[in-house]
Amino acid sequence: MIIAFDAKRAFRNFTGLGNYSRFVIDLLMRYAPDNSYVAYSSSEPAGRAVSFKEEHPDLATVYPTGLLRHFKSIWRTFSIKSQLDGVDIYHGLSNELPWNIPSAIKTVVTMHDVIYRRLPNCYPLIDRWLYDVKYGRSCRHADRIIAVSECTKRDVMAYYHVPADKIDVVYQGCDSSFRQPVSMERMEQVRKQYALPERFILNVGTVEERKNALLAVRALENIDADIHLVLVGGRTKYVDKLVRYASNHGLSQRIHYIHHVNFADLPAIYHLAALFVYPSIYEGFGIPILESLCCGTPVIAATGSCLEEAGGPGSVYVSPDDDKALSKEINHLLTDGQACQEMIAKGHVWAEKFTDKQIAEDLMNCYNKVCVFTVQL
Repeated sequence: MIIAFDAKRAFRNFTGLGNYSRFVIDLLMRYAPDNSYVAYSSSEPAGRAVSFKEEHPDLATVYPTGLLRHFKSIWRTFSIKSQLDGVDIYHGLSNELPWNIPSAIKTVVTMHDVIYRRLPNCYPLIDRWLYDVKYGRSCRHADRIIAVSECTKRDVMAYYHVPADKIDVVYQGCDSSFRQPVSMERMEQVRKQYALPERFILNVGTVEERKNALLAVRALENIDADIHLVLVGGRTKYVDKLVRYASNHGLSQRIHYIHHVNFADLPAIYHLAALFVYPSIYEGFGIPILESLCCGTPVIAATGSCLEEAGGPGSVYVSPDDDKALSKEINHLLTDGQACQEMIAKGHVWAEKFTDKQIAEDLMNCYNKVCVFTVQL
């Protein structure tokens, strides 16, 4: 088969959607190498994507030509169809598909979440409208939909009236570096590089309101003063709210904001953390939880969306608005080494559900449902 991907985020985005896009392309090229793969992108690779492309020399690339190089969004949405000759399946990796793809080409779209409908107050009105138009149309017109969790599947069914039998749940994975051991020497090097405290609780992800880091900040008030909170992720205006709260409650010296981390340093940071907290109000999956489990760091996450799917039965869950429950669980785990070891062991077992080979098989099973070819790994 010739399988095409929307590679805009694979080549230009270095957080969740970009990581997912590169992950899928890499998996399929490794586990289903008999297919041909084509990346369609409105821009050439940048940043880490340059080395990604160099590591995958057999990945063909297609870019806009002529005047369309100056109208990239138009090319990606409306004009890309003229460059799809020979393609068997087109996979939109980030919630959307081009319009008017020829019917002979089968289409698959990955839906990561419908949070703009669940939490409309977190998105500007124009963004919500655009997402609804683009993503809703993609769900209705795709031959199959991949949902990254059962939670996302339920949301797609509820908001876009898609039948359950059109949706495959294919979980996300994480970079293989999180499954590798990290030496003490490497950990101490990273600790010094980012001036990390001796004992800390970790949170990873864009520091925005939906991620709810304020709950972790509030929980610090009832935790021993030698325990710090490290927030790793892109900065938004929400950080100002955290800074004000911390200042007003004498917590400023215990909170560390790290907005620019080398991806290669993340595994060491997870290993250094005593606990990982993820109090997000709503997620589509929660890759940082899986990263933490792979690194052997116990997880406390929030109820209410999909995080139990990512963290499994060995992790701990609290309400996203109950800081007292969060501080209670943190204090318990900080003083109960046996409970932590049990969580670590269960976390490693749960993380095996998200192996590269299993995810590649699930992806190919989805493709085989829409294509006349039958492809075996």
